[in-house]
Amino acid sequence: MGHQGKSNSRKVSRRDAGQLLPMVAVILFAVALMALVVVRLGMQVDRRAQAQAAADAVALAGAAEGEDRAGSVAEANGVVLESFEARAHEVEVVVRLGDERATARARRQW
Repeated sequence: MGHQGKSNSRKVSRRDAGQLLPMVAVILFAVALMALVVVRLGMQVDRRAQAQAAADAVALAGAAEGEDRAGSVAEANGVVLESFEARAHEVEVVVRLGDERATARARRQW
């Protein structure tokens, strides 16, 4: 009886051994998919930060030197100046970098 138990366990393990490859493939696919999502989110966060930094620079330039200077700073930073509003001593700008939009305000203080 002890001998039959060993042969049964060998048969079960041989039959189950073929199931390992598909399982590993599914796990690798899931890990690759998660890595892709993390990279895409990282790129989006980076682009958003770049757009905000550019908007800040454009607003400061606009508050100090006007809309023409704001436009040249926007161009130098690789963003599109979508709007420029000057009210008294405050400037508000909206810039676009790809699909990301950012808004910034700056105030001229003399």
